[in-house]
Amino acid sequence: MATYSIVARDASGTLGAAVQSHWFNVGAVVPWVEAGVGAVAVQSIPDPTHGPRALALLREGLDPGDALGRLLEGDPEAEYRQLGIVDAAGRAAAHTGALCIAEAGHVTGQGVAVQANLMNRATVWPAMLRAYEGAEADLAERLYGPGAP
Repeated sequence: MATYSIVARDASGTLGAAVQSHWFNVGAVVPWVEAGVGAVAVQSIPDPTHGPRALALLREGLDPGDALGRLLEGDPEAEYRQLGIVDAAGRAAAHTGALCIAEAGHVTGQGVAVQANLMNRATVWPAMLRAYEGAEADLAERLYGPGAP
């Protein structure tokens, strides 16, 4: 019973997202990607409107940190939410609310944000980032990991 996701932009400018969860049909709620704009993941009691709203804010020219702040501003359930955002320039921001089910957290790197919750240990999201950054493959293979179909 866990959820983890990654949003990223590679050196070519390609954007992508990947998610795994025990929740049915998670692919319809968590990942949001728009070419030339950005990639967003919304999870952990998500507000599904945050995905398209984040992309709209990026389209307006906000950087991921400001877009994230705008989404969470006034959200009464912000402390239950996790979001990761990367824009077309490779800037990244993420949020893990204090009330997300442990172990929960996020980490960002150049052009990438990783989020996880309901984990057995707090080493998962840093390991995901290391695996992504250390992979020598195209974006899809880096997002899904080695040996993925």
